[in-house]
Amino acid sequence: MLCEHFGRCGGCAYSDISYEEELAIKQAGLAETLGGRSIKLHPAPALQGYRNKMEFSFGDSGANSPLALGIRKKRSFYEVASPENCVLICDDFKKIVAFAAEFFHNAGETFFHRKRHTGALRHLVLRRGEFTGEILVMLSASSALQASLDDFVSGLLALPLEGSIVGILHAENDGVADAVKNENVKLLHGRDYFFEKICGLTFKVSVFSFFQTNSRGAEVLYDVVKRFAGAGRVALDLYCGTGTIAQIIAPAFERVIGAEIVEEAIIAARENAAANGIANCDFFAEDTLDFLQKVKISGEGAESDNCESLSEIFEKDGKQNADCIILDPPRDGLHPKALGQIAALGAPRVIYVACKPKSLARDLPAFIEAGYVVKEIEAVDMFPRTPHVEAVALLERGQPC
Repeated sequence: MLCEHFGRCGGCAYSDISYEEELAIKQAGLAETLGGRSIKLHPAPALQGYRNKMEFSFGDSGANSPLALGIRKKRSFYEVASPENCVLICDDFKKIVAFAAEFFHNAGETFFHRKRHTGALRHLVLRRGEFTGEILVMLSASSALQASLDDFVSGLLALPLEGSIVGILHAENDGVADAVKNENVKLLHGRDYFFEKICGLTFKVSVFSFFQTNSRGAEVLYDVVKRFAGAGRVALDLYCGTGTIAQIIAPAFERVIGAEIVEEAIIAARENAAANGIANCDFFAEDTLDFLQKVKISGEGAESDNCESLSEIFEKDGKQNADCIILDPPRDGLHPKALGQIAALGAPRVIYVACKPKSLARDLPAFIEAGYVVKEIEAVDMFPRTPHVEAVALLERGQPC
């Protein structure tokens, strides 16, 4: 049965057709976007309840309605759709949302009105480990909030959940923009991170760290990346997030170097590698363009007195390049300058992970012009019942298709 908000909340665009039809539509879309290439599309491991991260908004369900908490409806600033029957999220998320909405309604709180600058409640961020059951809860509200957060925490911890809440946070946000900000965050209970297990490894993930929103789908995606990466001496993992890909491919390389602009994610990446017993990964909090231009690498970090330059790390037998470069850029793809520098490194293999295939299609010609050929592209349906897929391209230098 379709959710009563189908077509209005903007979440599950394909819930009214069979999954076979959905895959056919996505396959055709990929072919059209990527120049008619034949692309293998891996189906999603699960069609429902797969999202491990959600940002819910406080608002209303219509004019003069009581406080509501859910998914922002299309073309609406304040109206939200209740996720009670949402097929994309787990039952634990639904229970937490229902409790939060009732708790703050009973406390007389209202949502933050961006034009009037009244009310306090803004967002509720939920994250969980699909394979661990650990859950993080973060409330985003303005300084006008009056409700007892101690009672809020007690109520959350009393909920009958399949998983377990390991951390509860409060982010105070008096800004005008409708966004969750990593500012003025206080820990109300437990810890500010959760653990997830992917491909046999354990990862520490904080509330603001990038991590794939579909854990089961991520295992399929990373299997493709690992197969494409092969083996070698040095691999670069750019836009590495919490270092997931770097650590998964680490057994096949002598050294893996990751770069990510979010310092919090890099701290987690280093801790994850240590916890997983992986000693051949180095991670640096650098913008990709800056990293390619100036970063110094060593096991002690970028401030070490005994740093090696990129050229010293890569150079072997008169060559100066990595054996493999893995790219997992933001949705809009690579900065043109970064793209040029990556291509100029001359790695035999480049693997481009694209959460937006149109960005991949835009960036491919520059690699081809630099001497790369597209050997293979595979896609993974990471977001079933929505129009989105992730594509992974294997590019090799100077070898015919």
